[in-house]
Amino acid sequence: MRAVGRALRVVAFVLIATLLAASAAYAQTLEAVRERGFLICGAVGPLAGFSQVDGEGRWSGFDIDICRALAAAVFGDPNKLEFRPLRGNSRFAVLQTGDVDVIVRNAPWTERRDTVYGASYVTPTFYDGQAFMVPQSEGVVSAFELDDLTICVADNGEELTRLREFFFENQASYSEIIYEDTADLLLAYRAGLCNVLSAAGRELNAMRRELGDPLSHRILPERISKEAVGPVVRAGDDTWFNIVKWTVFALINAEELGVTALNIDSLSATRTSAVRRLLGLDGNYGAPVGLEPDFMADVIRAVGNYGEIYERNFGPQTGAVLLRGQNSLWVNGGLLYAPPIR
Repeated sequence: MRAVGRALRVVAFVLIATLLAASAAYAQTLEAVRERGFLICGAVGPLAGFSQVDGEGRWSGFDIDICRALAAAVFGDPNKLEFRPLRGNSRFAVLQTGDVDVIVRNAPWTERRDTVYGASYVTPTFYDGQAFMVPQSEGVVSAFELDDLTICVADNGEELTRLREFFFENQASYSEIIYEDTADLLLAYRAGLCNVLSAAGRELNAMRRELGDPLSHRILPERISKEAVGPVVRAGDDTWFNIVKWTVFALINAEELGVTALNIDSLSATRTSAVRRLLGLDGNYGAPVGLEPDFMADVIRAVGNYGEIYERNFGPQTGAVLLRGQNSLWVNGGLLYAPPIR
């Protein structure tokens, strides 16, 4: 029995040592980023509003602003960044090999993607789901008004199934035109082959921006599925996971507290405890993750708060305003919430 017990202790020791070694190997992201001197940030596929490049090679969009926020958190400089658009719908190997430090937009968060591929979803930055886009001329303002229309949808299984379930449950009639690739939907819509498109809201918004008069088309407010997208990091590096998480939370908390890129420097004398903690004036909330006490202030100076980022990339000045809906703060009836800093 002693020999068995000794053997079990040896096995346990080996397992613990292996786990510790793996953890140490994975806990190097912050050090690697600092040694390199810049952050490598990726997102799956260029998507108007999220990540697009102009004629001079300059990237902009919601994804880019989240990347810039992370660079500001680590370096105090949002420009210490390299952005890499990733082909495909879901990418994990680039994290495992260290080709990128974070993917700010990957395929929507699911249990399998969060547990099987050696990667961890950090927190949602954008809530979405399958939606509908119609011409304003149809006079439709709600998905529950859709009836006797022709709808283009991609044959990817889930979206087609949800579409059929939605119309069955609402006892409405429609005709469907099915395409293998989402890219075909806009071509068919432009050609008048269908008068409704159904796809993820973020994809519909990108399609609408390509139309000659985006304001002539409406994305209906309802979502018939739930999807959350946001940063994904390599599993096993708790420090890096927390840096990315609290960078995003800083953006959300800043909006809730009314701290913006424009007023942040006028708040150094504020007596509001929550604002002082956010700006690093009280406490040192950067120390546990190896960052400066005022890293959240650097983030807000660089890109503004969450609301400013959303407005910049999806507001009226884009020509295709996307209502915040689920992406409103929790105090305004949305899903956007961040734990307090204390």
